[in-house]
Amino acid sequence: MNMKVSGRSAYFVATTALTVTLGTAAFAQEVPAGYPAEYAKLIEAAKQEGTVSVYTSTDAAQSQKLQDAFTKKYGIKIAYNDLGTNGAYNQVISEAAASQVTADVVWSSAMDLQMTLVQDGYAIEYASPEAGNLPSWANYKNTLYGTTVEPIGVIYNTKALSEDKLPKTYAEMITFLRDNKTTLQGKVATFDPEKSGSGFLHHSNDARQRPDFWDLAKAMGEDGAKIYSSSGGMKETVVSGENVIAINIIGSYALEWVKESPNLGVHFAKDYTPAFSRLALVTDNAPHPNAAKLFVDFMLSKEGQSLLAEGGLPSVREDVTAGLNVKTLNERVGGGLKPIAVDEGVLEYMDQMKRVQFLNDWKTALGR
Repeated sequence: MNMKVSGRSAYFVATTALTVTLGTAAFAQEVPAGYPAEYAKLIEAAKQEGTVSVYTSTDAAQSQKLQDAFTKKYGIKIAYNDLGTNGAYNQVISEAAASQVTADVVWSSAMDLQMTLVQDGYAIEYASPEAGNLPSWANYKNTLYGTTVEPIGVIYNTKALSEDKLPKTYAEMITFLRDNKTTLQGKVATFDPEKSGSGFLHHSNDARQRPDFWDLAKAMGEDGAKIYSSSGGMKETVVSGENVIAINIIGSYALEWVKESPNLGVHFAKDYTPAFSRLALVTDNAPHPNAAKLFVDFMLSKEGQSLLAEGGLPSVREDVTAGLNVKTLNERVGGGLKPIAVDEGVLEYMDQMKRVQFLNDWKTALGR
């Protein structure tokens, strides 16, 4: 049966077709170079969702450029929730248990907790188009991606200690602490692994990688080391002179702090500088799954990585020229950069018995 189309109807059909064509072309233009053409569908679906909820342990100031650029580019709002490492982990679990998932993306520096979420089924597999641009150690089965590489190092009060006197290697640090008990007594700071997710990760990673970790812990204990729940708390005490050195702090923060604090120095062992990564995952049953994938891809892209690096978070990619990247960071710390691999190894001390034993051994080493 033939249908006669009036001039007005024909105009409407033609206009509608043109609008659809232009809309599709607009989305196609937004597809990043090297991405598959069908990625335009994900962008369109993400825009329809309109928002992405991020649970994180990263200060908004460090990721603000990334957030602003993402929203400007795609018109998608970001519900940014800085819950801390333990807070983000616990919130995801409790929401899933109540079948009220709110988080789309979990982005946290607690590598062990993030891996636990993956192993326990709280994340989905998503093969990001950017996966091939990452080091192999920064991708766990397309479910967990490393977005930064951040050194773990030492800060010190430059009025109390001169850099040329500081130990050059991990083993020399143990000797340094033992040989300078009078100067350092009650003036050494480090993370409290019981109260800090970052602290537990830093110390337990050293215990996995270094047979002399417990010698370092005992040396800190002999110096009456004080323990803190945050790098920021340690920084304030070192700047004031209450402490003269803080060990195993977040080096990416320290590299920024020394630019503004003339009596604060940052130091890394040339033979061994471990580095953690802030890991990103897309949650299972995310309310905005397409926006979540788009956000993760943007974080891993050269543009996103450059914006994070400008915020003081070194990039896992070698092609990023803003700030520090994994290659230039290795040069900055003296050539001994040892990124913590995103794999099951980070779960060793998540076993309850091993965790309790580790914390007991820690307290004994520090004389608590």
